[in-house]
Amino acid sequence: MKAVILQPSYIPWRGYFDQICRADIFIFLDDVQYDKRGWRNRNQIKTPKNKQWLTIPVNSHGAQTKNIPINQIKICWDLPWNQSHWKLIQLVYNKAPFFHQYATFLENIYHRQDEYLADFTIDLTIEIAQMIGIKHTQFLRASSLKIEGSKTDRLISILKTVGANHYLSGPSARDYIVPESFLNAGITLEYIEYNYPEYPQLYPPYDPNVSILDLLFMTGQDALYYIKGKS
Repeated sequence: MKAVILQPSYIPWRGYFDQICRADIFIFLDDVQYDKRGWRNRNQIKTPKNKQWLTIPVNSHGAQTKNIPINQIKICWDLPWNQSHWKLIQLVYNKAPFFHQYATFLENIYHRQDEYLADFTIDLTIEIAQMIGIKHTQFLRASSLKIEGSKTDRLISILKTVGANHYLSGPSARDYIVPESFLNAGITLEYIEYNYPEYPQLYPPYDPNVSILDLLFMTGQDALYYIKGKS
């Protein structure tokens, strides 16, 4: 059984969905400390001028000093950020070939009023994955497993609990993963290399490192082809 363990992110890039596609079971690591400047509550889209951030405001005061886990971070609803995000997406992608195919789905998403950030981002990620044709992957939240520990030891405990014997990881994890620990646990370790074909974009120059929404609006049902990395 192949498994991936990643922190939940807001409308992540296609490499994230590549890992979902390769996994038999995908675990959202939602019970680790929230990183204020990470991808948990923000991502980028292409605009005519440059890339622009879409950021979900959160009530994160003291989050880093108090070690608040991701799944306890609340969305701040003082301002209608959801309406702003949807209006900008409409403005930027209205002329994309497949925008109107997904517009109703996204508009409904941006009418949600979730209290917790993880509830919104995880549900949205799962729905997008299924929409682009990833049907086989099982999803779990790490918080539901009640596993303690840190770094590599914790990853291995999660993998053993779900019955996985093959772990897929992004290349950046090489900095902290201890391969010998996986070997001793009887779990094979594989690093994914992100090597994807280009796809048409509305606003040159080409930039592969933007939200999955860009690929979805530009390629429609062919998005999975570009996610699997076939040239």
